[in-house]
Amino acid sequence: MRIVVDDLSGPEIAAFLDEHVQQMRSLTPLESKHALDLESLRKPEVTFWSVSDGDVLVGCGAIKRLDAGHGELKSMRTRPTRQKSGIASLLLEHILTEAGRMGLTRLSLETGAAEFFLPARRLYEKFGFQYCAPFADYRPDPNSTFMTRPLGPPPDTVPPPGTTG
Repeated sequence: MRIVVDDLSGPEIAAFLDEHVQQMRSLTPLESKHALDLESLRKPEVTFWSVSDGDVLVGCGAIKRLDAGHGELKSMRTRPTRQKSGIASLLLEHILTEAGRMGLTRLSLETGAAEFFLPARRLYEKFGFQYCAPFADYRPDPNSTFMTRPLGPPPDTVPPPGTTG
């Protein structure tokens, strides 16, 4: 597997993202769809990664910087035929590491509230995301679930005050 920053100029990633947007539109009312289109993903505040297995595009994800310390996870997608093969976990781990390198101290996300999105919510829970109120420009929405997590070392690796780790 290879994870690279993608400039979104290739036709394969454009088609992959179009499939993502079409799938989200089929599952979620238009007013509750928050997937970014190709032009929005090309903005300077967004870093986008693609995941390839050999020559096959199998996944993608992005961070949209909200402010100096807070980012939003966007456009997480695994090719449907490759779901449950570890690609999403590999990519999410990579994105969390890169978010820390970018100086972010918090990463938040919006995902669907419907049953279809349960595997995604479980993945985010596994990586320490907790449910939260809407953030940034989001508003309460029965079709949306909001999650967040601080970045940095996991709490159990921080030495107690007065000790040297």
